[in-house]
Amino acid sequence: MRGLAVVIMIQCHVTNSFVRMDLRDDGPYVMAQFVGGMAAPLFLFMAGMTLAFQMESMEKREPAWQRRWLGALRRAGYIMAIALAFRLTNWAGSLPHANAGEIVKVDILNCMAVGMAAFSVAAVFRSAARARFAVFFALAIAVASPLMANLNWAGVPSFLRDYVVPTAGHGQFPFFPCAAYVGFGLAAGVMVKRTGEDRMDRFMQWCAVVGVALIFVFQYFSNLPYSIYPKSDFWHDSPALVLIRAGIMLAILAGSYVWTEYCVGPAWSWIQTLGKTSLLVYWVHVVLVYGAIAKPIKRTMTMPQAMAATLLLTASMVLLAEAKLRWAAWRKERMRVRAAAAVGVMGVQ
Repeated sequence: MRGLAVVIMIQCHVTNSFVRMDLRDDGPYVMAQFVGGMAAPLFLFMAGMTLAFQMESMEKREPAWQRRWLGALRRAGYIMAIALAFRLTNWAGSLPHANAGEIVKVDILNCMAVGMAAFSVAAVFRSAARARFAVFFALAIAVASPLMANLNWAGVPSFLRDYVVPTAGHGQFPFFPCAAYVGFGLAAGVMVKRTGEDRMDRFMQWCAVVGVALIFVFQYFSNLPYSIYPKSDFWHDSPALVLIRAGIMLAILAGSYVWTEYCVGPAWSWIQTLGKTSLLVYWVHVVLVYGAIAKPIKRTMTMPQAMAATLLLTASMVLLAEAKLRWAAWRKERMRVRAAAAVGVMGVQ
């Protein structure tokens, strides 16, 4: 599932950076960006799932809720440290034409860290209550988003405002409503972790059914000629869009389970390889696509050329990901051999 998010992200960024400006009102480009809009929600949803896995694991060995909460907060802090390091390297990669505003820009990793910190309080609860809390908190964020977006933020520093609400030209990944995806992922992760292997097929069937229902129900409500909100922007703060995307992600979750369980199995999978190294791929491909190295070809391509560039970059990232995994496996084996040799020497002594 994370690997699919990586593929969607790469095509979105390549077309956004390289397609000519006069072609951006055409159907192919609009569709590429529409599909690409699912990448960030998928990453946030998966962050919630992995946070749930951590909480479930900690619950078995750590009875004190304070320590479980601190453990979840540390994970969020780790992601924020990576986010800030990424912004610094991205700024450095744009030299000598770097903009200092790049350093404080709120990117997907920043949003992920803040969302995980907010939902870290779920570690206080036991499993069943944790899933309910995550769903209700996520719904509250989604429902409050149009109201928060239309408050007067004039006196708030822009770098703080961008963390909270969407603003024109900024704040692409604000807490309202993007953090809701973390909550829905957290709830899904708790349920996946608590579902036995013999019941996983049925659980995934329900994920697909609920996902499709969410898509159609909230697509219908989004098209009604009236709204409970005085003002709402569908593409930036609409609860309907959040729930439509949540439905899409539940359907993707079910599809990913079918793919890995019944199609690929234990065989090597290029898309799983990308998923296992998503942070590295994210970091490197952004430098290649948006950095100074790509400046000569930015906004010069047709859509077919951009699609060819997407395939080339994706293949390159698969090679990079596989090299990273093999290096990690080699390093792990080397450490194991050294440890075994040290134990042997101690035994002889």
